[in-house]
Amino acid sequence: QVQLVESGGDSVQTGGSLRLSCAVSGYRYTRSCMGWFRQVPGKQREGVAAIYTGDGATYYADSVKGRFTISRDNDKNTLYLQMNSLKPEDTALYYCAAASRTGRVFEYNYWGQGTQVTVS
Repeated sequence: QVQLVESGGDSVQTGGSLRLSCAVSGYRYTRSCMGWFRQVPGKQREGVAAIYTGDGATYYADSVKGRFTISRDNDKNTLYLQMNSLKPEDTALYYCAAASRTGRVFEYNYWGQGTQVTVS
């Protein structure tokens, strides 16, 4: 059974930094995608960053490019999101997610419970 547990959310001031962590267990896809998403009440969930576990290639939403960094520690089975230069519009519930893969189709089937980030 795949389990994702986020931590690291907090309240910070504008311009501050946070590092979110996602402890992963039971996830066996070595060439798939893992990512961070965020959601504000009343709005659609937004993809923030993703990493391909095969070669480490990364993707970032334009809104966070240059400020956020996604990384993965395979030894610790942990996914990270380093967030710098935080803005009030980064305030959201942040979710860690992992994709299953069938051929060339990736689907985010596994989700954590979320960790709240508040920037003021």
